[in-house]
Amino acid sequence: MITMTSSAHRPPAPSSATAPADPSAPPSAPGPREWRMLAVALSGTFMASFDLFVVNIATEALRTGLGAGDGALALVVSGYAFAYAAGLVTGGRLGDRYGYRRMFVTGMAAFTLASLLCGIARSPGELVAARLAQGLAAAVLVPQVLSLVTARFPAAHRGRATAWYSAAGGLGAVAGQLLGGLLLQADVLGLGWRAVFLVNVPVGAVAAALAVWFLPPPAPQGAPARFDLAGAAGVTLTLGLLLAPLSLGREQGWPAWTWTSLAAAVPAGALTLRGQRASRRRGGAPVLDPALFRDRPFVTGVAAVALFQSYFGAYMFTLALLLQAGLGQDPVTAALVFLPAAALFSAASLLSGRLTARHGRVVPATGGALAMAGLAALVAQLAVHGERVATAALVAAFAVISLGNGLLLPPLIGFALAGVGPGEAGAASGVVNTAQQFAASLGVAVLGTLFFTTAGPGLRSAATGMAVVGAVYAALVAGVLGLLWAGTRHGTD
Repeated sequence: MITMTSSAHRPPAPSSATAPADPSAPPSAPGPREWRMLAVALSGTFMASFDLFVVNIATEALRTGLGAGDGALALVVSGYAFAYAAGLVTGGRLGDRYGYRRMFVTGMAAFTLASLLCGIARSPGELVAARLAQGLAAAVLVPQVLSLVTARFPAAHRGRATAWYSAAGGLGAVAGQLLGGLLLQADVLGLGWRAVFLVNVPVGAVAAALAVWFLPPPAPQGAPARFDLAGAAGVTLTLGLLLAPLSLGREQGWPAWTWTSLAAAVPAGALTLRGQRASRRRGGAPVLDPALFRDRPFVTGVAAVALFQSYFGAYMFTLALLLQAGLGQDPVTAALVFLPAAALFSAASLLSGRLTARHGRVVPATGGALAMAGLAALVAQLAVHGERVATAALVAAFAVISLGNGLLLPPLIGFALAGVGPGEAGAASGVVNTAQQFAASLGVAVLGTLFFTTAGPGLRSAATGMAVVGAVYAALVAGVLGLLWAGTRHGTD
């Protein structure tokens, strides 16, 4: 997929399932079986993204229909993202240990059951518990998608697969806002807010059944190393200590426990890393393999993905606030305004793999330039017209931004995973997914606070707030391009 690095610097590790007998021969192209596998696996990416965003639409319905207060609503929205992000590294390594098909089916079945529990919850406490379970199930489910791509698609052919992965995530985010709003308006079978969760049940059941049929069985291997329970607990605890305050701190006004939790993450992380290095020296299979972080292109790629996601997560969050609180649009209208941009993001994502394989880093560089140009146009329109900005001008700016994002994100993911071998596919995909979710939470926490501060009480100056954070977004995209250039400057186009 990515031709940005030279083979001397980062030799590809072809999948044992697809590699030719002659190791010096070029890797074979993926066949119909691999593409059918990917189509089924992407259902997990779509559903996890859908449920990350759909609850934003249902918060008022939950307040009136379930009697959820502000604290419970914050946990319903953020608890899923917290549990999801905290478990991704462990979920990826579970796939390496027990097989990607087994863990995908297990994760999909658990996600479907948790969605049912969300839909039949009788109290805010039950819904919060079910949402936490749903997030943990997504953490088992989603890493297997990139793991399968890494293990079953030769490095030279991963571009189109990661492009589909990004498109599925983007479509899930938009569908969460648009379909969620439509389900609430239609009040299907009188279910109200419950429909946004129960819609997952038939879809998840079908996806789990198809996964049993289409996903490949694990490749034969020797006796696997014992699963690193201590490492899994340490990684999850460290991420939890970081993510809990980032997910909940802003809504609660950053009380003392948030700062205590952030401070405790430092020694917890240090002890966990020490234990992971010791496990590797003893010949074990640590959950977070230190060897991954000695691979410079992988580290640079993960950093670029994280920086992009910190911008993108905050951008989607503040954009929804601008359209609804600042410009007074209802959720469905706001989603429809963004629909053309979503279509462009998906189309650009699908094209990016083929284009990057042909033209190298010119493609993500072009995507970054387009995103910055669109952000500059958005900032200028908001600075001049404020809350009276024309909808057509916003739609045009959103379209350019999304076109750029779609050309930029898939190559970043492909670059990070380009040289990862099948044996580390789960651990590497877990790190990439964790970086995405953690960075999105950090972006929402930090840049969301900046937005609220500059938008003023009641978001009366939401346009001003969006103009300020929009300039920061453009700077972050420039930083992504800098990391991309630094990680590929020794390669060839």
